[in-house]
Amino acid sequence: MNYKVSQKNIRIAPSVIWGSSIFIGLLSSVPQIAAMHFNPAEAAVNAAITAAFALVMWYFNIYMLSRGSKHKPSQSISYSRLYKSLLFGLIVMLGLAWIQQLILSHINFGPVMLMVEVRGILINLVFYMFLHLVQQNYENQTVSMELERIKNDNLGAQYELLKQQVNPHFLFNSLNTLRAMVETQDPDAIDFILKLSNFYRYTLESRKLDLIHVHEEMEILKAYLFLQNARFEGGFTFHEDLPDEVLKTLIPPFTLQLLVENCIKHNVVSLDNPLHLSLYAEGQKIILENLIRLKKSEAGSLGVGLNNIQLRYQHLIEREIEINNDGKLFQIKLPIINEHHHH
Repeated sequence: MNYKVSQKNIRIAPSVIWGSSIFIGLLSSVPQIAAMHFNPAEAAVNAAITAAFALVMWYFNIYMLSRGSKHKPSQSISYSRLYKSLLFGLIVMLGLAWIQQLILSHINFGPVMLMVEVRGILINLVFYMFLHLVQQNYENQTVSMELERIKNDNLGAQYELLKQQVNPHFLFNSLNTLRAMVETQDPDAIDFILKLSNFYRYTLESRKLDLIHVHEEMEILKAYLFLQNARFEGGFTFHEDLPDEVLKTLIPPFTLQLLVENCIKHNVVSLDNPLHLSLYAEGQKIILENLIRLKKSEAGSLGVGLNNIQLRYQHLIEREIEINNDGKLFQIKLPIINEHHHH
């Protein structure tokens, strides 16, 4: 996958450009200042010429590297741009040296010309490498932010899909159960209809929310358990022991309902040997557990529901649920989400 980095000029504060240029100019005059026969005019001209060269190379390298940032990021140095910078620097230094010789015509610059050019090359190399590192850092940050944005967009879209999942098999089974209750004139048929409507009302209300209180989630779960008990006619038991302080904490909507649905879906549920589910709190975890009685067709399967919940917790609080399976007891441990932690 290619990532196109937006073309922006490399930005260096003018104070840094001018300050460093003046400093380099003064630094180049230190040998003259330290000499026994110090000439202020010569030192000033030398400092001004060097500072002018530094300024020109600052802006030339910024312009050239900014023009070359159209393409995808590359950690390698562009030697063609480096050669252009060095060639341009040599020409500029020759021009400035000629101006310096016009000003200080009494000095023979022949012997020191090589030293001047070498100094110019070193200054140019330092500026070029510094700007190259600045450019690479900017491009790397841009790509990292783009990758993070894409990741967050994908997680957000995926999470919205997870929130909107409604199991069509559950609705189909519930309607079949209701039909059987109506045909046999079961007195609980009215309650079943009310619980079914409440369950789907909770579904519609909670779909827009990322988190709800645990006591609200328990209302969803109770409606679901009533519907499932009507279907399985006492084929499972459910014991809940959550303290009030845990009921006031937060949880992604339908987490407990999906976990219970997962247990019922993958285990044998029968009146002769009921499936026992327990929900309680321990430390900073909400725990749902059941004795394992897997259906033959479900051996080794954890179900879509657990993946759904795992993705929710990763997206919302960047924490994971804990799954323990020793072959006899199956446990799901959910991190408790406090209001202050979420905000």
